[in-house]
Amino acid sequence: MRRAIYPGSFDPVTNGHLDVIERARKLFDEVIVAVAHNDQKQPFFPLEQRLELLRATIGGADHVRVEPLDGLLVEFAVQQNAIAVVRGLRAVSDFEFEFQMALMNRKLESSVETIFLMPKEEYTYLSSRIVKEIARLGGDIASFVPPHVVEAIARRQKR
Repeated sequence: MRRAIYPGSFDPVTNGHLDVIERARKLFDEVIVAVAHNDQKQPFFPLEQRLELLRATIGGADHVRVEPLDGLLVEFAVQQNAIAVVRGLRAVSDFEFEFQMALMNRKLESSVETIFLMPKEEYTYLSSRIVKEIARLGGDIASFVPPHVVEAIARRQKR
């Protein structure tokens, strides 16, 4: 089985993330969407809620599962018998960081490849950070994220 890991914070999941997941599904037998916990970031949504939002978004999509990720990505990939890590590239500005990470991951575990996928052109400007900023300023985010994510962000902001 050709299994891939698509890691990220998904805080929140965007339509760009969903596009990359769909592209990865066409290339691999199974895609594990790995939701990372990052001590250096203050997340908008806690890990459990990000997992729930992704599971609700992906629903019963064939050959996709959502799992928490804590620790080294390549160790997780080996534990899951994955052959690749999928990373989305929106613009040239993403490339330098992603390239460094891919080379470091290769150095740590040479059996796991990194595959870069580009989302549809309409999502190249989209990021979770931008979505949160638009929402914070009262803008309409409905075309950037799934409907239940719009609702979750609205509920969170009312607190």
